[in-house]
Amino acid sequence: MFESVINGISALAIPIVIVVIPVYAYFKKVKVYEVFVEGAKEGFQIGVKIIPFLVAILAAIGVFRASGAMDLLVKILGPVTDAIGMPAELITMAIMRPLSGSGALGVMTELVNTHGADSMIGRMASTMMGSTETTFYVLAVYFGSVSIKNERHAVPAALLADLTGIIAAVFICNMVF
Repeated sequence: MFESVINGISALAIPIVIVVIPVYAYFKKVKVYEVFVEGAKEGFQIGVKIIPFLVAILAAIGVFRASGAMDLLVKILGPVTDAIGMPAELITMAIMRPLSGSGALGVMTELVNTHGADSMIGRMASTMMGSTETTFYVLAVYFGSVSIKNERHAVPAALLADLTGIIAAVFICNMVF
C-alpha cells in the first residue's frame, strides 16, 4: 500500500511541477519564456566560470580512486555500516556521492546491474542518490564562481546533511522494504 502510494506520487511529481510553475507565473503576470531565456543566459555564463573548478574536483576524485584510498576506506568503515543495517556494498556510493554526482551515478548503476533494481541494495542506493547532494562539487563550483574564500560552516553542515540523508535512507529502506 505505502509503496504504491509513493510510486503514484513519484510518477505525478514532475508533470505537476511542469504544469504548476507556468500557471502560477501566468497568474503572477510573469513572462515565463523571457525569464527562462534570461536565466539560461546567466546559466551559460556561470557554466563557463565553473569549468576550472569542475576539472579540479574530477581530477581529485580520479586520484582518490586510482590510489586505492577508496578501497581502504571501504574496508575500515565496513564494520560500522554493518551495525546500522547498511550493506558494505553501499559504502562506495556513500563516499562517492558528496564528491561527484556522475561518479555516484556510475556506482549506483553498477550496484543496480549487479544486485537488481528491486533488491535492498538497489533501493538503498537509489534512495541515497536522491537523499544526498554532491557537496564538494557544489561548494567548489558555486563558492568558486562567486569567489567565496571562507566558507565557514558550509562544509561541516553539508557533510552532516549528507550523513543524515544516508542514515535516513538506510533506516527508511529497512523499515519500508
